[in-house]
Amino acid sequence: MSNKIKQEEMETLRELIQDVDTAMLTTLTEEGLISRPMKTQEVEFDGDLWFFTKKDTDKYEEILHDQDVNVAYAGKSYVSVRGRAEIVEDLDKKKELWSKTYEKLMKVSYDDPNLVLIKVKAEAAEYWETGNFTKRIAFLYKRMTGQDSNSADVNETVELDK
Repeated sequence: MSNKIKQEEMETLRELIQDVDTAMLTTLTEEGLISRPMKTQEVEFDGDLWFFTKKDTDKYEEILHDQDVNVAYAGKSYVSVRGRAEIVEDLDKKKELWSKTYEKLMKVSYDDPNLVLIKVKAEAAEYWETGNFTKRIAFLYKRMTGQDSNSADVNETVELDK
């Protein structure tokens, strides 16, 4: 069941994604959904996710056409964030988030006019904490015996304030 996010839930999401270096960003194309790896920004999660991209990429065009996206993280736990993306060309924000790693990876500097930010305003998130052995066993048992695995409470869904 979904509910409005509380500060403790925001902190949980922050902790679950903070050490995941790569996220999968899913956008909508004319052919359907497509996901691609994106470097996670080293910034405190406050409901917004940030990624660098270039204007001459498919994802840039896809976001201009349809802002609904999903960002998935897989690490010690799994997190799926649904939200709305927007293209941001703020030079100060690019400089704030920039590191030499991006310069090597993307072969540009932060002030390159082709470089933009994707800001994903999170609307809802679902996460599975893999550290809880009891929940995993209950989930697997219910799955194997054909029971409703939803009642094993292995995941949490939170709605974020807009």
